[in-house]
Amino acid sequence: MTAMSNATVTLGLVQMRTGADAESNMQKAIAGVREAAARGAQIVCLQELFRSQYFCQTEDHAHFGLAEAIPGPSTERLGAVAAELGVVIVASLFEKRAEGLYHNTAAVIDADGRYLGKYRKMHIPDDPQYYEKFYFTPGDLGFRSWDTRFGRIGVLVCWDQWYPEAARLTAMSGAQILFYPTAIGWLPAEKAEHGAQQQAAWETIQRSHAIANGVYVCAVNRVGHEGPADGGIEFWGGSFVADPGGRLVVKGGENEEVLIAECDLAKVDASRTHWPFLRDRRIDAYQDLTRRYLD
Repeated sequence: MTAMSNATVTLGLVQMRTGADAESNMQKAIAGVREAAARGAQIVCLQELFRSQYFCQTEDHAHFGLAEAIPGPSTERLGAVAAELGVVIVASLFEKRAEGLYHNTAAVIDADGRYLGKYRKMHIPDDPQYYEKFYFTPGDLGFRSWDTRFGRIGVLVCWDQWYPEAARLTAMSGAQILFYPTAIGWLPAEKAEHGAQQQAAWETIQRSHAIANGVYVCAVNRVGHEGPADGGIEFWGGSFVADPGGRLVVKGGENEEVLIAECDLAKVDASRTHWPFLRDRRIDAYQDLTRRYLD
């Protein structure tokens, strides 16, 4: 645990629609950060790939033009905002690492504007209209956390949220709060039959990470329909913060909004003391987790 263990930290979640213009999306995101800070937020998280619409619905080489270096122009711009407002910013960006090498990456910027580092999305999906393997190389920086002015935080991205191993290892690195920038929604043709179950599963798995690891979990999703009118994806929003007992501190709806959640970091220690899952782990018996399957 860090020196911030007994502190209270206020989180800001910027849940927004995105349009076709990257600059307009950036301005909207910065406006959301400003609103969150004005309402007391100390750490503000933006949704996955907030500078653009979710381009992974198609395999189109033109979309590689959206990528940028990290650190780079977006982290510099957000760093200035972070320093001005005195807030930590978690920003999900499309990273160009080298020619032909791209990542889905989250940057962490401290409250003085310093770029602290980045997490590269480890689990890359390939589902209908989520063709991320075409664009993103799996992350190679491991599962990490950072000491910020307001607490030690870890960042994972969207598809990572289904993997308890990712949450566990990030928590084991000392994270008190897990942030999940996200872009998830319904395929309109499936919503009536599967929509409620899909959204419930998404929320449940992340609340379980909070319980199993004794941490806060903050998931920030986008909203609105993107893609063709007769198809595309309807992003369901529902951004939320869960406490170390899995209880919802705040939850959003299906519209644009800035959510604020006050988190008592002392609950991390209290939860882990009363439900000592980390103490009782049988690390001597888990070797097979490094295998693909037990044939």
